[in-house]
Amino acid sequence: MKLTSRGRYAVMAMADLAQNKNHHPVALTDISLRQGISIQYLEQIFLKLKRNKLVNSTRGPSGGYALSKDPEQIKLSNIIAAVNEEVKTNKCSKHSKKGCNGKSMKCITHDLWYELGVHINKFFEEKNLSDVISMERQI
Repeated sequence: MKLTSRGRYAVMAMADLAQNKNHHPVALTDISLRQGISIQYLEQIFLKLKRNKLVNSTRGPSGGYALSKDPEQIKLSNIIAAVNEEVKTNKCSKHSKKGCNGKSMKCITHDLWYELGVHINKFFEEKNLSDVISMERQI
C-alpha cells in the first residue's frame, strides 16, 4: 500500500486546524511546531488545500489558515485527493492487460490487492475530520 507523507501530513495538519480553530486563523508555524512537520512542506500542502477550497487564508500579523467548512463536512478522501494522493495497493489498474509484475498476465493476487484498495478508499470516504478529532480525544 502506498500513502505518502504528503497525504498523511495533510490529514494531520487539517486535524490540527480543526482542533485549534477557536474561530481564529491558525499560523502554519504553530501547526509545524505541534505536529513536527517542516514549514516548507506545510506551505506546499496548504497551497493545494486552498486551491481545492478546503481552507481559507488570512494575511497579516494575525493571519493564517482556517477550515472552509465544518470538520464534519470535510472527508479525509477529499483532503488526500487535494494533495494529489491516491491510495493504491497494486501498481497497475484493475482492468490493465499487463500485470504489476510487468508480465502479460496479472499476478495471482492482483484482485485481492485491488479489493483491499477499494476498502481503504471507502474508509477514507466515510471518515471526516470530526472523526479524527474524536479518535484523538479517546486515547
